Amino acid sequence: MHARFPIISTFAKAARALPAAALAIAVGVAAPGSALAQANLPVVRDAEIEALIRDYARPILKVSGLSKSGIDIILVNDTRFNAFVAGRRMFINTGALLQSDSPNEIIGVIAHEAGHIAGGHQERLREQLARAQTMAVVTGLLGIGAVVAGAAANSSELAQAGGGLAAGGGELARRGLLGYQRTEETTADRSAITYLEATGQSAKGMLKTFQRFQNALALSGARVDPYQVSHPMPRDRIANLEQLATNSPYYDHADSPTLQQRHDMMRAKIAVYTQGQSAAARLFRKDPQGLPAQYGDAMATYMFGNPRSALGKADALIKAQPKNPYFHELRGDILMKANRPAEAVDAYTTAVRLDPVKSGILPISLGQALLAVGDPASLKQAVAEIKKGLQRDRENSSGYRYLAQAYGQLGEIPEAELATAEGHFYRGAYQDAKIFATRAQLRFKRGAPGWVRAQDIINYKIQKKK
Repeated sequence: MHARFPIISTFAKAARALPAAALAIAVGVAAPGSALAQANLPVVRDAEIEALIRDYARPILKVSGLSKSGIDIILVNDTRFNAFVAGRRMFINTGALLQSDSPNEIIGVIAHEAGHIAGGHQERLREQLARAQTMAVVTGLLGIGAVVAGAAANSSELAQAGGGLAAGGGELARRGLLGYQRTEETTADRSAITYLEATGQSAKGMLKTFQRFQNALALSGARVDPYQVSHPMPRDRIANLEQLATNSPYYDHADSPTLQQRHDMMRAKIAVYTQGQSAAARLFRKDPQGLPAQYGDAMATYMFGNPRSALGKADALIKAQPKNPYFHELRGDILMKANRPAEAVDAYTTAVRLDPVKSGILPISLGQALLAVGDPASLKQAVAEIKKGLQRDRENSSGYRYLAQAYGQLGEIPEAELATAEGHFYRGAYQDAKIFATRAQLRFKRGAPGWVRAQDIINYKIQKKK
């Protein structure tokens, strides 16, 4: 979904504000309700990248017992090499995808995060947080009591000891919590090794990731107290895993050339959209004629150059891989930019037909092109295609906006109002969602499906920040 990649959306259903990792690959503290919208987490949607990451994750989720647990993998627009989990959602930064040289590195990250989910670390971490808070409160009360007793006895020494007790209790609780988190990180690392072994994959990428962290720490010159961070030090993680990793019969197994090429094309896309016109050329300067470099060049030309030239480059990509749906998607994006929506419809139709994973994003793109064509038949088809996409990708707030436009142009106002309400709802703008749901409900027959859905939105209880 090239044209929409840089548009950041807010993911509306997950945890309270999530803590950043001290040394990356973190486990976030999840809370009930929907609040990533309020935390303004910058989420990226792209059919090609999402399909690739699902392919990376599928064998890991199977051996970890999570394949039927409804795990969602969310892409976050952040330049740092990081990943974290919240509830049944796994978040991976685009920075991690861009910086990883091979699929194996990202697969190792996914295996680590799967270890957190399968091990129930979030639930236990919440228990540890509650205990730490209780410990801090109790110790603080004891300290206050000692201060009061010292004042009553006119004993400055007792009062000072009480003050120290109150201050030290919180620090002791914090250190205990950090120690617990470090233990869970080590457990997740070992689980990851187990999952990689079970799927016949190398742990070399994990070691490379930790070596990257170690090098960055060394270059920064920072002195880190290992007892003041939530993750083990990189050198300790390498030491703990190196023997296990190198003893595996799969240690020297490399990713397949096909998977590596898909990985590099993903990196080319992220580079162009996040770092500018010449980013992909810099990334693949050792192989400027390779398909990933050509892909990056075509996207850079589409974004920053002439649509006609970009179209020629997209056609060359399609000639090289006629059944690649994302090359046809790029062609559709270019034609939309060139104000040729009828031709874009053909390109997106081919992309939808060739898409092996049936992404919800591509039908929505097709619907957007049909919407731009604008005649009644195209508008009706746009509604059908966008609804198809939303059935597969229910929380795609942009899709509801296009659906509302199509309904509006067809004169179906109640449906347009409800689609607008849905878009606001999944974007986390709940007050606006309730306003449009109320307007829609006034136009629907009482008890009709649209009326009932509007009522659901109206009755939704907004989670208050704590």
